[in-house]
Amino acid sequence: MDTQFLNTFVTVVDRGSMAAAARQLNITPAAVAQQIRTLERELGASLIVRAGRTVGVTEAGHRILQRARDLLRDVADMRSVANDDSMSGELRLGACPTGLAGLLPDVLARMVEKFPQINVFIQPGYSADLYRSVESGALDAAVVLQAPFPLPKTCHWQLLREEPLVVLAPERMAGRDPHELLATEPLIRYDRHQWGGRQADEYLRRVGIVPRERFELNALNAIAVMVDRGLGVSLVPDWARPWPEGLRLARIPLPQPSEPRRIGIVWSRSTVRIRLVTAFLQESKAAAAAM
Repeated sequence: MDTQFLNTFVTVVDRGSMAAAARQLNITPAAVAQQIRTLERELGASLIVRAGRTVGVTEAGHRILQRARDLLRDVADMRSVANDDSMSGELRLGACPTGLAGLLPDVLARMVEKFPQINVFIQPGYSADLYRSVESGALDAAVVLQAPFPLPKTCHWQLLREEPLVVLAPERMAGRDPHELLATEPLIRYDRHQWGGRQADEYLRRVGIVPRERFELNALNAIAVMVDRGLGVSLVPDWARPWPEGLRLARIPLPQPSEPRRIGIVWSRSTVRIRLVTAFLQESKAAAAAM
């Protein structure tokens, strides 16, 4: 079985049409259709159904889709191992929301420029879920918050950036005392179910502030917009840019020490793509130092 035909099948499913798959693969739609028919004959089952210009996946197609993806990834791994003297193959990364929007684009720009032969798969998610994906081998590495628990020996973590807690307030409140703001103004709380939100909650408890809570959410950019609109103040990590444009905000340091939110990279020590992971670590450190 030609793995290129499997790749064509997966591309058709992902792109939703023969024509779109042909453009991505740089072949004709007729060649795409021929490869799909050949694959269907070899497997003895129909894989896709055509509906006008779009396609759907049959039950048999659904059954083999994930195995086809896994096989194609394994082939890429073998190519990477066989050509150990060059940077090639697929790197499977995860990223938490602030890492995905802040640090990761700069790192990927550096990676693509230096190693144009690599492919990168990116899985967004919350840090707790991404740790499990790295531990299970589903991901090679992930940009995550530092875990509040010991890592298994199969994984390693590298700090990239520390983000201290700040009071986020409308610009007109810049000169006011941060503790007075937290005690008197409505609080837009950073979700206590998230690791960063727990650090903010622990600070409020330690300094004895009982806030007037108005909202609670896990979306830092949305919190910034709400503060700009005068809906309250917030206690959040001083997260990496980009922030929403046009906001008039004050970021006020806290008068007492607080535990910062730490962002770094977790990776599997046993991944066959350790050379790609090492390169990713190096470029991540350089990108973080330049922020």
